[in-house]
Amino acid sequence: MNSSYLIRDMPFHNRPRERLIERGADTLRDEELIAILLRTGRKGLSVIDVAGQVLKKFGRLGHLAGASIDELCQIDGIGPDKAATLKAAFEFARRMARELREDSAVLDTPERIAELLREEIRHEPTERFQVVLLNIRRRLIRVERLAQGTQDTLLVQPREVFRCALLANAAAIVLVHNHPSGDPTPSEADIKVTRDLIRAGQLLKIDVVDHVILGRATSERPRDYVSLRELGCFFA
Repeated sequence: MNSSYLIRDMPFHNRPRERLIERGADTLRDEELIAILLRTGRKGLSVIDVAGQVLKKFGRLGHLAGASIDELCQIDGIGPDKAATLKAAFEFARRMARELREDSAVLDTPERIAELLREEIRHEPTERFQVVLLNIRRRLIRVERLAQGTQDTLLVQPREVFRCALLANAAAIVLVHNHPSGDPTPSEADIKVTRDLIRAGQLLKIDVVDHVILGRATSERPRDYVSLRELGCFFA
């Protein structure tokens, strides 16, 4: 397909929308799926060209999913409406993936906690703190998003954490936050906050099961998360 053509100039059977209807979404390339969301290009650029520029700028779909409206609007041919459409599509995909993971899962390992929330906060540019509320059988009640900090600082108040746990009648909680740097190694502040919350939970008879920090996997670090319980930070 020659992407320099305008969509209306393409053979009917080569147009992304028509190909999706006839052959299925999985047969389309990434830029063709993006083109369907964008719907139109601009003068001198087809929507395929614009979609290609989107992929070129961000490199990977994961980076595109984490892009802000302002970053998207820096691309020639992308205005606020098209940027909002892309953001909505990625948010919808995240929510659907989370819904599938939440279905009555027993959240009794850090691996399962990471699987539940990694797509939720993987691309956040700042630290975001969430509390996974569990019933007595370690099944999910809901996830509460409590705080957002800077790139390397997060302030968490115990009263906020346990207020939501008490309101949900949770028997246990798991603390989760991300490190935008990609390195999930806990800081001294992370360890201190964890121990403070463990002590508060003991007073309230609510078990703090773990504190999972999400980052990004590398060739040297195949896991994209750490568990402070596994590191022994709960017992020092």
